[in-house]
Amino acid sequence: MEWQDEGIVLSANRFGEHDALLELMTRSHGRARGYVKAGMSRRNKANLQVGNRLSVSWRARLETNLGRFTHELIHSPLGLMMGDGNRISALSAITAVVASTMPEREPHEGLFERLEAVVALLEESDGDIALWAGALAKLELAILKELGYGLDLSQCAGTGTTENLRYVSPKTGRAVSLEAGGPYKGKLLPLPAFMTEGQLADASMHDALDALRTTGYFLDRFVWVVSGKGMPPARDRFLSTLSRLAVSQSSP
Repeated sequence: MEWQDEGIVLSANRFGEHDALLELMTRSHGRARGYVKAGMSRRNKANLQVGNRLSVSWRARLETNLGRFTHELIHSPLGLMMGDGNRISALSAITAVVASTMPEREPHEGLFERLEAVVALLEESDGDIALWAGALAKLELAILKELGYGLDLSQCAGTGTTENLRYVSPKTGRAVSLEAGGPYKGKLLPLPAFMTEGQLADASMHDALDALRTTGYFLDRFVWVVSGKGMPPARDRFLSTLSRLAVSQSSP
């Protein structure tokens, strides 16, 4: 069994004494794992950093086996990120979310392209943490859809209006307008405007936190609780950083 593809590194950990266990989100083969011979060597370890895009070949005697990767580096985004802890934290959260939600060996080309776009966004010199957090929330929304748990944010569940959608029902995953949800807002999840209208760049830190609270609720309900692993620690750390910065920004 053999295939070739390109993928974005989600994780790479020691496997035995010198090899590495590599996990990728690939374009045509979904989330895939395999070992890299001498993956802990200086050259290979540099190529296997989280966020790097690789050209890979995967080989195994049987499709169900772990398999072995050989690889070539296509692009590394890390050159522009080094020294920026918030960018690295965002990258770690993004890749951890994909690794913890997407099923292994199921093709999701649209999700790969979204992940590729979010990693590219992290390379932009004028980006900020609110932008990256908003992009993560949008990516999580896409993951829910890919997994068959898509939220219906097209119109208000109660009135049918498509305007001023500001809440999400935790029971149905459907949008609720500002007017219809007002009396029940304590029981509803937030839906910042950038998630349904406007631009990603319009998201504030508080907007991004609200969006991640909502997508995180449904990912936990449908994926993380089922797997028994819970929310990835990297996502939790990123949200803590975002929350701390949002509070300091609001302080006089």
